[in-house]
Amino acid sequence: MKLIRFGNEKNEKPGILDEKGERLDLSGYFEDWDEKFFASGGLEKLKELMTKEGEFPKIAESVRWAPCVARPPKIICIGLNYSDHARESGAEIPKEPVVFMKASNTVSGPYDDVYIPKNSDKTDWEVELGVIIGKEAMYLESPDEADNYIAGYCISHDVSERAFQLEKGGQWTKGKSCKGFSPIGPFLLTSDEMDDVNSLKLELKVNGEPMQQGNTGLMIFDVHHIVWYLSQFMVLEPGDLISTGTPPGVGMGKKPPQYLKDGDVVELGIEGLGFQKQKFVNYP
Repeated sequence: MKLIRFGNEKNEKPGILDEKGERLDLSGYFEDWDEKFFASGGLEKLKELMTKEGEFPKIAESVRWAPCVARPPKIICIGLNYSDHARESGAEIPKEPVVFMKASNTVSGPYDDVYIPKNSDKTDWEVELGVIIGKEAMYLESPDEADNYIAGYCISHDVSERAFQLEKGGQWTKGKSCKGFSPIGPFLLTSDEMDDVNSLKLELKVNGEPMQQGNTGLMIFDVHHIVWYLSQFMVLEPGDLISTGTPPGVGMGKKPPQYLKDGDVVELGIEGLGFQKQKFVNYP
């Protein structure tokens, strides 16, 4: 199944994307695709509902595509998870996953405009595979268990401000947590419909020019290892978003570096998970 959300900010509702590519309104059956939904066995209830006869209201094309899941309890990010990206960043290949957090209120829709923050001149792009946790995970015994705890997958755009991230001291959070810096969607593909999460093509363009191309098969630490690893240090909760790292081609790695300016358009996609498109605009 492909889970979507729709409607204006702070008034989003749950729906699905059907096999015809039409968005259907399920707000008459569920409150939202959120922590409560995943924790209460909502995916199983949704699957049961979809097997029954009946039609669901269609959503008008003009209605906004919202983030595919509600505000996560937390956003956990994996840094330098592609060896070629680590090299372009001038970093050593990590021996264990590099983990940092991102504010959960950064989540935005896949086609929303994204603000370039005040006092920013190094706003950068990063296409990433997003993982949504389906049930509480703590101290998993092996990566083989991880699939049982994953609700599904989506595109996650880990927008970053490099000066805030790297030149202001401390950890990376300041450069990751600006308004709208986590567009997700357009849909969440449930894990049972994912053929091979370790062989997905990723791509990103800026103003039509290809910048990033990669494949999840080249991740240093794969999805299941990441979920297992994180469960050794924290409790993963239903609805949590894990952003699993980006392939090479970020603006910081260009020679000379290239960063986003007012009016730039970024398009990004992951095989089987659709596409996003955002216009970057200066904060008013």
